[in-house]
Amino acid sequence: MGCTSFSHADLAVDLGTANTLIYVRGMGIVSNEPSVVAVQQDSRGTRDAKARAAREVYLIEQPIAAAIGTGLPITEPRNMIVDIGGGTSDVAVISLAGIVCAKSVRVGGDKMDEAIVQHIKRRYNLLIARAHGRVDQDDHRKRLPERRSADNGHQGRDLVAGVLRTLTVSSDEVRDALAEPVNALVEAVKGTLERSPPSSPGDIADRGIVLAGGDALLKGFDALLREETGLRCS
Repeated sequence: MGCTSFSHADLAVDLGTANTLIYVRGMGIVSNEPSVVAVQQDSRGTRDAKARAAREVYLIEQPIAAAIGTGLPITEPRNMIVDIGGGTSDVAVISLAGIVCAKSVRVGGDKMDEAIVQHIKRRYNLLIARAHGRVDQDDHRKRLPERRSADNGHQGRDLVAGVLRTLTVSSDEVRDALAEPVNALVEAVKGTLERSPPSSPGDIADRGIVLAGGDALLKGFDALLREETGLRCS
């Protein structure tokens, strides 16, 4: 792979659980690769590694970065962000550019993919690739609330006959398969609200809960949060 010089450029590095992204001002995202991290016990880890490549390094907590990316006025009182990533999801109440309370859970897009794969394996004795779970999830995002079948069947290996077989699953089944990880996210949001200072819910109600991350687009997730918390979501 070719090497590009970014001397004197402003870089933003997102050290995600699943993927690491590098953003260059004026160029956009120049790298999006799976995250691989090696830890040396007697060193300072990530800060030292980045300091060797840059004059100045600023570490920003994930919820703060997500809030800035969504345009939230983080210097104002009481904002709530729910950032659903690939490997983890972060829920935080942010006020005056600081985190009031937060919770990080090991639930994200990867868990949702795996939930779909395991549902199909248990119910149909069919083993599909995790990439197919992602396709089903994407399809579910675009669906109308009524029951419909997925447009494309997904091929996998029949665990009884040992042959390849194609299966079409409904939107309802995808929703059922995602119940456990989705409920875990809802509980994380409710738990964070419960731990926030007494004045926070009233302040948050003015702006509502802001969702970020690709899997926040899951069909009906915003409506579910509204129902469970009584707060509007966007």
